[in-house]
Amino acid sequence: MIFYPQERIGLFIDGSNLYAAARGLGFDIDYKRLLELFAAKGRLIRAFYYTALVEDQEYSPIRPLVDWLDYNGYTMVTKPAKEFTDAMGRLKRKGNMDIELAIDVMEMAPHLDHIVLFSGDGDFRRLVEAVQRKGLRVTVVSTVKSQPPMVADELRRQADNFQELLDLEASISRSPVQREPREPRETREPRGEYRETSRDRESRSSTDTGSVLSSQDVDTTPR
Repeated sequence: MIFYPQERIGLFIDGSNLYAAARGLGFDIDYKRLLELFAAKGRLIRAFYYTALVEDQEYSPIRPLVDWLDYNGYTMVTKPAKEFTDAMGRLKRKGNMDIELAIDVMEMAPHLDHIVLFSGDGDFRRLVEAVQRKGLRVTVVSTVKSQPPMVADELRRQADNFQELLDLEASISRSPVQREPREPRETREPRGEYRETSRDRESRSSTDTGSVLSSQDVDTTPR
């Protein structure tokens, strides 16, 4: 990715498309790390995240993510998903956010220098072309390494830069908790345990020879 330090950057994330791309590559996205990555590349003006929500569900698995993003630097754009029955009588849900994303890109264009579009949807080709005519550069983030590829060829050709999502995995994936290797108990230096000094022993023998330290007095947590 080519960025300049003084560039005004806007992120536009097609939530369902990005989720499908990351799932196809076998990793989960850490959205805090993603924001930090692009904030370090220039002047991050705004990060939009687009998704449709099923309003009548008692519990929506995406709701915790939406709430977290809303409190942690993202501008959330949501709308209710529409339900319909297909020809086979099966209940389907549809929540296309293309129009909302396109309107926001055009409205934000005067305030940005570089748009980063997280989507492989070929319908955005004309949108990319339109903002390029306004002098903006556009980077498309998606993948050709999933099966099938998630990015439309016409969108990839139109963009100024194409960023393979798999190449960002090390920078934006949700990493497992790193644990320190356990040291042998005999050689470990105690950390935070109570250590009795000679003064403590004298004081204890002179005042309360029958007292015993309880588990609340000593850190006995296995390490």
